[in-house]
Amino acid sequence: MVSVLILTKNEEQDLPGCLDSVSWSNDIHLYDSFSEDNTVPIAKAAGAKITQRKFDNWSTHQNWGLSNIPFQNKWVLYIDADERVSDNLKKELLKFDFTQSKAVAYEIQRRDFAWDGTWLKHSQISPYYLRLFIPGKMRYERLVNPVSIPDGPIDRMNGFLDHYPFSKGFRYWIQRHLGYADMEAETRTRDLQEKKEFSIKKAIFSKDFTEKRYHQKGLFYKLPGRPFIKWFYMVIVNRAFLDGRAGITYATLQSIYEYFIIIRSNEIKNK
Repeated sequence: MVSVLILTKNEEQDLPGCLDSVSWSNDIHLYDSFSEDNTVPIAKAAGAKITQRKFDNWSTHQNWGLSNIPFQNKWVLYIDADERVSDNLKKELLKFDFTQSKAVAYEIQRRDFAWDGTWLKHSQISPYYLRLFIPGKMRYERLVNPVSIPDGPIDRMNGFLDHYPFSKGFRYWIQRHLGYADMEAETRTRDLQEKKEFSIKKAIFSKDFTEKRYHQKGLFYKLPGRPFIKWFYMVIVNRAFLDGRAGITYATLQSIYEYFIIIRSNEIKNK
């Protein structure tokens, strides 16, 4: 059996659906940042175990949870409240024999859905995420959009993890990404201060997806005109136009988010 870890902060709207999708687990943990709505009562009613900690940044928060939450099972599936375990992923998890596995973590393909239900199949830059792992073999780095660092080999699990980033509407998405932009700008500033180096070779050819994404992000933040580059990559290279109007709109929103990061980085630099 697999334990489930759900990170929350005022998620009374999305949490019921999330909990329902993992009700097959015998060990569900809600890792809450002191929600002020009905998030915790909803989780308790579903039989989930509650751990609360004040949020500081993503990597520190996640690393603390993996080190301190008493999971009943060896393997943990980490999801957010606006995500759902699909039926095919559930079947794979329940039938999988982990005793025969040499991996310490598994990549799972995430399907992002737009506000109108469109699967943003071609708009997603990173469809695979390390969400199933042995807690003692996983750690995170970066303040926001953390990089997963497994201590051992990884593999890929069949099935989809469904994500609904617009479940609370456009206003919430933008507000949330303004907060992300603050942390991305702080990360970028820290990288410059520490004179971190990023490899073009690893960004292109690394077989380790996590390492590849880490170096891609580091190099990308050094480029001028990033909002346009991101939009062009998503729409033309990644073919987001095949997702229709939803794909074009999503690429535009991501480009605006990139511009938020630039503005915030300049503010920090000027200070």
